[in-house]
Amino acid sequence: MTKAKWNVDTAHSTVEFSVRHMMISNVKGTFNEFQGTIEADPQDLTDALIDFTIDANSIDTRKSDRDNHLRSADFFDVENYPNLSFKATTIEKTSDDTYDVTGDFTIKDTTKPVTFNVTFEGIAKDPMSGAEAAGFSGDTKINRKDFGLTWNAALETGGVVVSDEVKIHIEIQLRK
Repeated sequence: MTKAKWNVDTAHSTVEFSVRHMMISNVKGTFNEFQGTIEADPQDLTDALIDFTIDANSIDTRKSDRDNHLRSADFFDVENYPNLSFKATTIEKTSDDTYDVTGDFTIKDTTKPVTFNVTFEGIAKDPMSGAEAAGFSGDTKINRKDFGLTWNAALETGGVVVSDEVKIHIEIQLRK
């Protein structure tokens, strides 16, 4: 296959995260609005151009009070920093269908290198539209404090309300 431009099919893709809450459980959420393009041969990402943007205001943890707190200046400060972004800088093939995709991840005007472990899930022709589609899944972990997300509260039993580590999981379907 040759290199082509692919767009993220948001109807068939997800951007999810989880974080420890009160040292005893995990709270999960999603970002419902995002867009991205990949210029690549999906069967060989090593020279791909990947650019991804997330609307921070679209955060959804299924609890409006928590979502509003996450949108506030205590966390994402969406009024001043409406987007999160990722732009790939290096891609290393680690096995037949897996890659380490490293890029510049920006949250609140702070950019740090982050590596996603990405799996190529395959290519198929959509029976409804006839369009070619490709699928990928990926995971990473970040320290939220590295990106200026420092709000927290101490628990009287020890520990804190929100852990520093955030796990991010993506399921991406692309359309040519």
